[in-house]
Amino acid sequence: MAKAPSYNPLEVPVHGIDKHLPAPPAAHLEPQALKARFASQHVWEPELRKEAKFIDRAPALASVLIPLVKRERLHVLLTLRPTHMNSHSGQIAFPGGKVDPEDKDAVATALREAQEEVGLAPEWVDVIGTLPIYTTGSAFIVTPVVGLVEPDFVLTPNPDEVADVFEVPLDFLMNPANHRHHIVEWAGEQRRWLSMPYMDGTVERFIWGATAGMLRNFYRFVLD
Repeated sequence: MAKAPSYNPLEVPVHGIDKHLPAPPAAHLEPQALKARFASQHVWEPELRKEAKFIDRAPALASVLIPLVKRERLHVLLTLRPTHMNSHSGQIAFPGGKVDPEDKDAVATALREAQEEVGLAPEWVDVIGTLPIYTTGSAFIVTPVVGLVEPDFVLTPNPDEVADVFEVPLDFLMNPANHRHHIVEWAGEQRRWLSMPYMDGTVERFIWGATAGMLRNFYRFVLD
């Protein structure tokens, strides 16, 4: 069985930055505009669907919640995974996890996991749509669920699953000038991935891998 990549993503050189691509109009990032776009079944094409597999195991269905907090401008709620976790340890991620048999659908999974991980109760979330399935290199088949979150929520993070919770402005993440490409040789193959580093005060939030890939697809959704 192959192991997860052992390289440090912070040390992998930047291959390119997408400063040449346009940022979406600010109006596209307003809550009502996003709701209308999902409701209209907007036709678009995701850029990233599947990562190169690096673990030889059976695929597992999963969902994540992309929580868009309704502040003066929308912010994305993200988590930092503890270093003791079996998969994607120490990485920045959306709240989410594997599908349980009792889950009605992908939305139910995302809402349940968000409540279990960070204490975000479902009544604070207005689910407005889903993005195309994204398959990770660790064999998770992920449905990203997008929800608008009322800003008065109170979180109770589960320390076994979450080391930290923070927010990043959506317009920062949707600006391709902040999208960096990386290439690394690992296990005899070339692996490509995106990062979107964000300075949160004096702390660098290094958003990369599957989280960055799903955000890149969201960028294509709001741009096209």
